[in-house]
Amino acid sequence: MRFLVTTSFAALALAACTTAPEDGAPGEVTSAPSFSAADCTGVTMEGTAFDATWMPAADGLPAFCEVTGTLHPVEGSNIGVVYRLPENWDGTVLGIGGGAWLGNTTLMAARDGLLKGFATMQTNGGHTSTNPWGNEWVINPVQAEDFSHRAIHTMTDTGKRVAAAFYNRAHDTAIYSGCSTGGRMGLMEAQRYPADYDAVIVGAPVYTLQVQTSAVLRNHTFAQPQSAFTVPELQMVQDAAVAACDAQDGLEDGLINNPRACTWQPRTLQCAPGTSDGCLSPQQVDALQTLYDGKRASDGSWAMHPMSRGGEASWGFFNRADGSGQNADPTRGGGLMGLQPVIFGASAVDWENFSDANYLTVRNSDFAEIYEADEADLSTFFERGGRLMLWHGESDAGPSPVLSTDYARQVNAQNPEAASQFSYYTVPGMGHCAGGPGADQIDYLGAMQQWLETGQAPDRLIGRKADSDLVRPHCAWPGVARYDGAGDPNEPANWSCVPRN
Repeated sequence: MRFLVTTSFAALALAACTTAPEDGAPGEVTSAPSFSAADCTGVTMEGTAFDATWMPAADGLPAFCEVTGTLHPVEGSNIGVVYRLPENWDGTVLGIGGGAWLGNTTLMAARDGLLKGFATMQTNGGHTSTNPWGNEWVINPVQAEDFSHRAIHTMTDTGKRVAAAFYNRAHDTAIYSGCSTGGRMGLMEAQRYPADYDAVIVGAPVYTLQVQTSAVLRNHTFAQPQSAFTVPELQMVQDAAVAACDAQDGLEDGLINNPRACTWQPRTLQCAPGTSDGCLSPQQVDALQTLYDGKRASDGSWAMHPMSRGGEASWGFFNRADGSGQNADPTRGGGLMGLQPVIFGASAVDWENFSDANYLTVRNSDFAEIYEADEADLSTFFERGGRLMLWHGESDAGPSPVLSTDYARQVNAQNPEAASQFSYYTVPGMGHCAGGPGADQIDYLGAMQQWLETGQAPDRLIGRKADSDLVRPHCAWPGVARYDGAGDPNEPANWSCVPRN
């Protein structure tokens, strides 16, 4: 599937709000000029008024001009945007994605970019709901399309103009970064709007509604008779899997570096006749095997993505592992239940017995057509010199890392440029976007800057763990980190990137 999308914008009418650099013409890279509150007086676009507020340096952040407004690219569209323009700009604009069924305009999300001197661009995704799983607004087709792809593109197009107006010169580099829903938004940018960004960083992307169908079917698996798990039981399973496979990377450190190579079988924990403590029922063993294997639909696609060995203790965060079933799930199947009116219309859905036919209806729906970002042909983006960095936590209990690995394989197969312009990393022990026992603190923006400067994708990303000495290298796929057997394991130089089994 290829996209041809055209969007027209009214010309910007600029208020007298900038101070030009004393040296150099607009567009010429000079030493960073310094701006002040006097320069933060606003920008207008025909039909759109922006509010501008000067934010003094505080909490370790530089001073910046905060510009807010609402964009109306089509009739009925109301896309809230926030642009934060630091007083010392390095020439980079940074687009930031949302999470769940929300955009993200928070200062916290902009923090890393501002600290690097980036002008940041954020949006509410085209709606004002603050419920991450409340997506009933999709019944409005304009809001559905805004959230699916138009909000991020419009935010980006206008944000570049706002930055140019404030700094009196065009940007040098445009980078996008987002995880989860933000990851889907990033893939959508590369696929539908390949001219928007020079570099796109995508984490754990929920780029297909298979993420939502997986959530429903996992809840169904846990809800079968005697197949539910307590928190201690999930920890027991994780401990057993880690004990069996931890040392495969040359070091026992509580992390499985390559879960797909771990063949530990849950039946080793099955209760012997007449016992019930510290072991699993046959139904629990069957449920675990189903969750590790995943489920294929009648068309051969994943109806339920596999889950990873070694991350079981966190499964209850996104799944009703306690057996309470789909109707008790606060995420409502990752939001799928809220999509019923636009996907199934007036037809009732038995969510506790979600069927193959239900799955096919979801994947073949009009909503999936505008929402899913599953196109692997990125030739237009790559031909412009675009770089795409993809990463995923191996212990993610929401979107499975198998989802990203499948996409990485397709990108490599369909794009000759992928060898130098695409790179994929998996992070052992990381949960959804962050968290878990792994070395989950990674400077993705810094790694992308290095890639853009040197032309060489990093062969590894260095991760750290907050409040811990843990430091680990995360190798570019299909490589995986293996401890060399000597020296401090928290020194990345003592690890090698080797082929996966």
